[in-house]
Amino acid sequence: MAREKKSKAKMEQTKGKVKEAAGRAVGNERLEAEGRAAQAKGDARQSKEKAKDVFKH
Repeated sequence: MAREKKSKAKMEQTKGKVKEAAGRAVGNERLEAEGRAAQAKGDARQSKEKAKDVFKH
């Protein structure tokens, strides 16, 4: 289960990076902001999973 959540966080970060790059490429500030938000959400999710791992051991 934890592996699934970690991969979901990584996927969210990657999707955010793509969105941000696409927004920057076409000059769409909203798309760029959505990309940064998705990356932040993925970062938060990844941090949560890492914290869980620390407390498991």
